[in-house]
Amino acid sequence: MPAPAKEPIILFDGVCHLCAGAVQFILKRDPKAIFRFAPLQSPLGIELRQQHHLDSTTVDTLVLIENGNAYTRSSAALHIAKQLNAAWPLCYAAIIIPRPLRDAAYNFIARNRYRWFGKSEACMMPQPGWKERFL
Repeated sequence: MPAPAKEPIILFDGVCHLCAGAVQFILKRDPKAIFRFAPLQSPLGIELRQQHHLDSTTVDTLVLIENGNAYTRSSAALHIAKQLNAAWPLCYAAIIIPRPLRDAAYNFIARNRYRWFGKSEACMMPQPGWKERFL
């Protein structure tokens, strides 16, 4: 079992074009390099999901592991937005919307992400300047 990470770790679907775009979006708005990244499909991604009692066979959610907690779906996205630069932390106010409602919208997009945005045969390769942020 891995030791708790010092930095928050974002687990993402490594073959999803939408998810790869979201990772790049986060990287560009995280100038303090707070977040680390790993594909859900990677050995580390599977191990961390098992450690946090999350289904390790599905890849339809973003996962944020921070301070020993695992956030999924809309909660993960909002907790991530809270730590980005510019006005993105204001999005965290949506946390007051009941989770089932937030997750219904998230799940609709997640179900259709491959159809709408496509899928790669292999996990994304980070740009050279971002490689150290990937686990």
